[in-house]
Amino acid sequence: MSPTMESREEAIKRLNEQADALKARAVPTPPDYGANAAGYGYRLMGEMIAGLAVGLGLGWGFDLLVGTMPWGIIAGTLIGFGMSIWLALRSARKMSAAALKEMGPPQDLPDDEADDERNF
Repeated sequence: MSPTMESREEAIKRLNEQADALKARAVPTPPDYGANAAGYGYRLMGEMIAGLAVGLGLGWGFDLLVGTMPWGIIAGTLIGFGMSIWLALRSARKMSAAALKEMGPPQDLPDDEADDERNF
């Protein structure tokens, strides 16, 4: 029995399928950061609001004790805002280090060839 000769189109199709399978194995799918990113965002937002609220409350309490009504609230709000920025930056650094340790360095997303074809 002689081996069957495949046509040129069939050979190209088979080689393209093998190349696609190899590419799928070589390019890892990026992890889904959606749920973690939303949680990190809410946590940072909570720290920002809490810092402002604590500063505002302390300034208001200081104003009630001393009797300098607008200045304690103003100073407390500014101090609370500064503290909330500092806390948010510290937390962001910790979250970034934890994400780097858990997920590894960031990777580029693979090119979406279907989008490229539609745009031209």
